[in-house]
Amino acid sequence: MYITITAQKLGGSYSTSSAGFVDYLEKENQEVEQEDLPAGEADMEHFFNQYGDEISAEEVVREIDGNTAKLQKTEPRFYSITVSPSKYELKALQNPSEDLKVYTRELMKDYVASFNREINGRPVTVDDIKYYAKIEHQRTFKGTDKQIRENQPYATKILELKNNISKVENGTMKGNIKKMERQINRLEREAPHQQNGQRIVQGMLKEGSQSHIHIVMSRRDASNSCSLSPGSKYKASETELNGKMVKRGFDRDQFFERAEKTFDKTFDYQRSFSEKYSARKEFINNPNMYFNSLLRLPTNEKAIAFKIMRETGLPIMGSIPINKAQMALKVFNKLRQGVDMALKSSSIGI
Repeated sequence: MYITITAQKLGGSYSTSSAGFVDYLEKENQEVEQEDLPAGEADMEHFFNQYGDEISAEEVVREIDGNTAKLQKTEPRFYSITVSPSKYELKALQNPSEDLKVYTRELMKDYVASFNREINGRPVTVDDIKYYAKIEHQRTFKGTDKQIRENQPYATKILELKNNISKVENGTMKGNIKKMERQINRLEREAPHQQNGQRIVQGMLKEGSQSHIHIVMSRRDASNSCSLSPGSKYKASETELNGKMVKRGFDRDQFFERAEKTFDKTFDYQRSFSEKYSARKEFINNPNMYFNSLLRLPTNEKAIAFKIMRETGLPIMGSIPINKAQMALKVFNKLRQGVDMALKSSSIGI
C-alpha cells in the first residue's frame, strides 16, 4: 500500500482554485469520451464523497474553492491523498471500482481519527471534513520510474541516431541510413525494460491492474471555521490560542497503520511480513533488526518477502550469506542506498 499526502503546491504562494488539480483527475474520463466507447457512461468514474456518488467536477471545484475562509496566500487551500494498493492487494478485490469506493469511505474515518484536534470540544469526525475522491484504473510510466531511468541511456542514443538520420536525409551530414536504422533496432531490443515487446518509454501505460484512489480535501473543516492540516509537524501537542489551550497535530504513523488494518479487515486480506507498515519502518530505521526478523520467518514467507523487496525496486543480492553480520554489511548498506524507494513504499509523504 502506497499512500502519499501532498499539499496543493510546494513552496511560494498557492493557487486560489482547485480547478487545475480537478481537471487533472478528469483525464481518464476525457479519454473515454474521446474514444467514444459503446459502454459510454459505464466506463467513466465520477467523484464521490462519504455520502454522495456521481458528483460533478464543477461541484468539486465550487465546494473546495468556496471553503477557504481566513487562509493566507502562503497556505495551501487543499491537500490531496493518493492511495495505491499493491498488485497483491488489488487481487483481493472483486470489483475495484466499488470495492475501493467502500474502502475510501472507511479510510477517511481513519484519517480524521489521526487528528489530535477538537471542534467545539469534541473529536473530529468524518462529517467535519470536506473531501471528494475518484478512482482511476490507469497509470503511466514517469521519468522517476526505475524502468525509465535505466532505459534512458538507450533512449538518448536512439534519439541521437534518429537526429543523424534526419541530417543525412536533408544533406547536412554524410552517413549510412540503413546501418543507423539497424543500430536503432538493436538498441530498442537491448533496452533492459520492455513491455509487450516494446521498450518502456515515458508516458506509456503500465500493464496489469493499476487501480488507485485520488482524494482532494479542503484545508478548512466542513463548517469553514477551523483549519485541519495533515501536514502538521506535530503528532500530538497543545498550544495556547486566544488565552486557552487547544490540541493540535496529525499522527501520520497512526493513519497509515489504521489504513492498513482497515484494508485487511474490509477485504479479509492476509498481509505478509514485508507488506506490514511496522516491518517497513523497521527496514528504514534498523535494517539489521529487520533482517533478523526476516530470517526467523517460515521459508515460504521469507521467499515472498524477498520477492516483494525486489519488485519494489530495491537493490538486493540474489543469495543469503550464512553470516548475518556479513549480510548486514554487504546487503543492507546497499539497500539503504535505495532509501527513497523504501520511503515511497512504506511511509506517508508530506
